Amino acid sequence: MKRSLLMALCLSVVSAFAGIYDINEFAAKDAGSPDDYIVAEFGGELKVAPADEVATLQKGRLVVRQKFEDPFGESETSYQLYQGAKGDLSSMTALTAEGVDYSKLVKAKLYTRRGQAADKDVEKVYFDGKAVYAPGLSSAVVYIDGKPVDLKGSAPAAEEEEEESVAAAPAVPSSQAEECDEYDPDCEDDDEDYSKYKTSAPVEDDERDYAASGAASDVGDRFGIADEVRFWTAVGLSALAVTAAVIGIVQHSKANEAKDAYDDLHSVNTKILGTCGGDAQCEEILTSNVIRDDGQWSLRDLQRRMDENKKTQDSYTTARNIWFGVSAASIAGAVVLFVW
Repeated sequence: MKRSLLMALCLSVVSAFAGIYDINEFAAKDAGSPDDYIVAEFGGELKVAPADEVATLQKGRLVVRQKFEDPFGESETSYQLYQGAKGDLSSMTALTAEGVDYSKLVKAKLYTRRGQAADKDVEKVYFDGKAVYAPGLSSAVVYIDGKPVDLKGSAPAAEEEEEESVAAAPAVPSSQAEECDEYDPDCEDDDEDYSKYKTSAPVEDDERDYAASGAASDVGDRFGIADEVRFWTAVGLSALAVTAAVIGIVQHSKANEAKDAYDDLHSVNTKILGTCGGDAQCEEILTSNVIRDDGQWSLRDLQRRMDENKKTQDSYTTARNIWFGVSAASIAGAVVLFVW
């Protein structure tokens, strides 16, 4: 009984924090619309894609995961997977997580950074069977089995294609390279070190914005540990909840033992006093006199033992209630932190 209750508590705690970052089902009925990244092959709509087929997509195909959220909050948020032909992915970065089952990424909500609320996940996420893509993101965060996992960006699709074409181009032998005449001012040596030259040319505003954004992101990665603190605090509260529940169960068992002992003595006391038929003088005599042959035990001793057992029972009952209260409060706190 104790083991099964403990197991139930553990499972409830795990499911409480793991489920909020996962997509349980793809049940949205909305139509799938193509865009620059994914192309509809038949008609003007994308067709629904089974979740178990995303990890084995054929080359040239793409799946988009779409989040549908009611702005008025009248209906629950839903998700659906749609498939089509791969469009132009050159503006997006391929995101991967080493050692993570790709099929789990399909059902894991995607976040731009750690510390975001569970319902602030990215609305559109693309899958090609190898990497994950999201417009405007060069890195992302998912939660696998309740633990944060960083998705790191590799070269965007356009850069990868360019690298392949560059790699395929034949190299020019060094013997055919143009040699510069030291007296020819129009000829420049490619091997010359340009790092010694300095420039005072102004930096474009876009470059400044990009640098500032990168610096802010770096600061967030280094010091934005609020979600880590919340996560591990919730884990600690979950462990406390389980421990408190186990102690409460032990206290409950001890209280039952004390109650059984009290009930046994109370039964004996009732039988002995019952011989007096309610006569108070008779009961006083029985209570005061020794009723065992060895002269070491009286009914008053039995009644004192009953009082001790009752106090013991009350003490264990109070402790049980306190520990069960601690367990319930810890579970509630852990759920709040995981949902936050």
